[in-house]
Amino acid sequence: MPRARIRLLAVLLASATAFLPQSASAESIFGALSKAYEFNSELNSARAGVRVTDEDVAIAKSGYRPTVAGVADADYTSRTERQDDVGSRIATFSFGVQINQTLFDGFQTRNNVRSAEASVFAAQENLRNTEQNILFNAASAYMDVIRDRRIAALTEQNLAFLSEQVRAARSRLEVGEGTRTDVAQAEASAAQAEANLASARAQAQASAATYRQIVGTEPGQLDGASPLSKLLPRSIEQGQAVALGQHPAIQATEFLVDATAYQVKSAEGALLPQVSASAGLQRSFTNTVTSSPQVTREGAFPGLPGVTTGGRTESSDTTDTASIGVTLNVPIYQGGRASAQVRQAKERLGQARIEVDVARDQVRQALTTAWTQYFASIEAVQANREVVAAAQLALSGVTEERNVGQRTTLDVLEAQADVITAQINLASAQRDVVVASYAIASATGALSAERLGLNVVVYRPQEHFDAVRDKWFGLRTPDGRCSDLLPC
Repeated sequence: MPRARIRLLAVLLASATAFLPQSASAESIFGALSKAYEFNSELNSARAGVRVTDEDVAIAKSGYRPTVAGVADADYTSRTERQDDVGSRIATFSFGVQINQTLFDGFQTRNNVRSAEASVFAAQENLRNTEQNILFNAASAYMDVIRDRRIAALTEQNLAFLSEQVRAARSRLEVGEGTRTDVAQAEASAAQAEANLASARAQAQASAATYRQIVGTEPGQLDGASPLSKLLPRSIEQGQAVALGQHPAIQATEFLVDATAYQVKSAEGALLPQVSASAGLQRSFTNTVTSSPQVTREGAFPGLPGVTTGGRTESSDTTDTASIGVTLNVPIYQGGRASAQVRQAKERLGQARIEVDVARDQVRQALTTAWTQYFASIEAVQANREVVAAAQLALSGVTEERNVGQRTTLDVLEAQADVITAQINLASAQRDVVVASYAIASATGALSAERLGLNVVVYRPQEHFDAVRDKWFGLRTPDGRCSDLLPC
């Protein structure tokens, strides 16, 4: 079939997919997608995960900055010399400020910062991919609800038709124009229809539960939906070129390659010399108390000349100390740990590069599958429409022939089964056309809130990243949350 004709059929399907009567209060597929974009818990969790990753950059940048700590120390010593029975008590208290600054760490901090930034960009692309998946799942759930409700309605109509056939067969039996076999066949078909209706209603409820999970609200009355013709590429070759250039899953793996490459350089930096500087101010207080027993010469009296008495001597001393220094640390042998970490980082880099090829293969496969499913579904819709029309015409003819005795009740039941099967197949094919068009948009990386024109406030992860990447201090998050233990 020429591609231009297929596209024309896709446009005509806009009305064919309207399974339910449209109403001003009915939910549209874009309304459902908007709700999923704003309220889906999995998507909001992914956004929080990106905000967590953003802080890795600020953590890595802390390696450039000094560390300042207040230090304090208290010590008490009591000593007694048994020979002279002389005792002393020394109390020491000191406090000060210590500053440390890394001057050179083998470029580890610089590479850690770059690796953290690349990881943030990868997380942002993964978030974009998650948004695509959620929007696609929401569209699929939306169409599943419409299809399953349609199938349940068709099954209910089929049960009503078969119940009427049971009544008619019994009436003909009473007047001698039918047989008990006709009645039994009609009753069997009606019983099977009741079982099918129970199954169809259960499936509709299951689809509604999935819709509730993804979109966040119960599905009310839903409008019909049309394929995303405006977001589809002109050919599968163009679609693959676009997908390989903009699909977020591919771009995320490419950023992870950059992040892992910087991790290799950071691991190699552990083998280089490290230089750090330190400075400190300290004040110490020392209090010394010395005591000795009273000593009296023989025949002397205390307080008289020539008498030596013991006593208590106390002294205090204050010392201020300022220090500054530079430390050079040259690694010679680290037990093999650093070299093993370098080798490990290189293997991770090789794995990350392979993951890029894996992502590309997955995107190509997904696009090819969606593309073929889309055009196959379009043709299936057209074919099933013809089948439905022919089956309904055949049912009418068989019914009339049965009424004049040229056909049996079994022929009517079989013709009705053909009609209901064709109608269910048509409903499924119409659903598949819409879902496949969303799958194509997702496979090319075009399924986003902005491209769809959803009425939502677009979440921009770059804003949070810009707010925290250069923060030196502060416990308050950009959205205003404080710590539970420490005030902001």
